[in-house]
Amino acid sequence: MSAQNKTDTGNLLKSFTPYQAQDGEEYMNEKQLAHFAGILQTWKTELMEEVDRTVSHMKDEAANFPDPADRASQEEEFSLELRTRDRERKLIKKIEKTLERIESDDYGFCDACGVEIGIRRLEARPTATLCIDCKTLAEIKERQTGI
Repeated sequence: MSAQNKTDTGNLLKSFTPYQAQDGEEYMNEKQLAHFAGILQTWKTELMEEVDRTVSHMKDEAANFPDPADRASQEEEFSLELRTRDRERKLIKKIEKTLERIESDDYGFCDACGVEIGIRRLEARPTATLCIDCKTLAEIKERQTGI
């Protein structure tokens, strides 16, 4: 992955404005849902643009090098890019599921215990489905069982 791609990926979602909750405001009201839908849609768009850039880069850079070392280097670079794009493809699916949760008014609440996940946690990880306590417990169980 090129340094430019790492920079682009590292900057995803950094340009958003944090949500400023008003006193007495209901959790996950229309304004908050719109805020998170905007974040998720922007993230999805940026990831899809990155996929398009990768495809065009691979088409433009594909060459049949006579030197086996050069050919191996190019194949390794392409392999790394494809692996990254595969992870991003899975993330796009997760973003789409999260957008569906927003549409069904199921967003922002823990799947395990039903409590509010929290605006700041959702801004840090917009696809979160567990509150921090349930996520911590799940990670502890995962480490103990090795699953």
